[in-house]
Parts: sequence; structure tokens; C-alpha cells
Amino acid sequence: MSTETTTTTTSAGIALSDVAAQKVSSLLKQEGRDDLSLRVAVQPGGCSGLRYQLYFDDRALDGDTITEFGAEKVKVVTDKMSTPYLMGATIDFVDTIEKQGFTIDNPNAQGSCACGDSFN
Repeated sequence: MSTETTTTTTSAGIALSDVAAQKVSSLLKQEGRDDLSLRVAVQPGGCSGLRYQLYFDDRALDGDTITEFGAEKVKVVTDKMSTPYLMGATIDFVDTIEKQGFTIDNPNAQGSCACGDSFN
């Protein structure tokens, strides 16, 4: 498996790697739903004050930013409050012996904490 990934940047400042777009598309096909988007949100909580949430959503909220990625045209949605916190962030998918799952590389995150999903 190649470790090289490419990303597509958007006006919202968030990027989704090709590997992550393919994984999201695969998960949606397993669900048998083509009306869902990947919602990426920043919520209060965690030891640093904020944490990420990634989930499939069929809602469209006022102020949402919707961007399509990859050949699969995967839709990524961010809400009005979360968009500034996700400027420049890259979502990838890793599948190694050590871990498997979506990762977020966010230049807005300062430092780290024990829980691993929070940022200031």
C-alpha cells in the first residue's frame, strides 16, 4: 500500500486526502446511501476545550459549507461555527498495524493532550 496521498484544498480551507475520500465512498456504499455527507464539526469538550466529530449526516444547516472531493464526489460539510477552526486542516485515513481510522492534521491545534482528539 502506498503511503503517498494527495489532497484537494477548498475555499473552506479543509482538505480531504484521496485515500480518505475513497474510504468515505466505500463506507457510504456499504450503507447503501448516496444522500449522506461526511460532517466534520468542532464541538466543546475534551481536555483542551474543543474536540472533533466526524459522522455521516443527511441534514443541511444554515451556514454550512459543502465541498466535494475525489473522483467519488464525496461531500464534506462543515458548519458555520466549525469552519474557522478547520481552516487548513487535512483529513486522511490510515490503515496500519498500529492503528486504523481517520486522522485530522490541523495547524490550528496547539499542543496536544492525553485524549488525542482535543485542541485549543
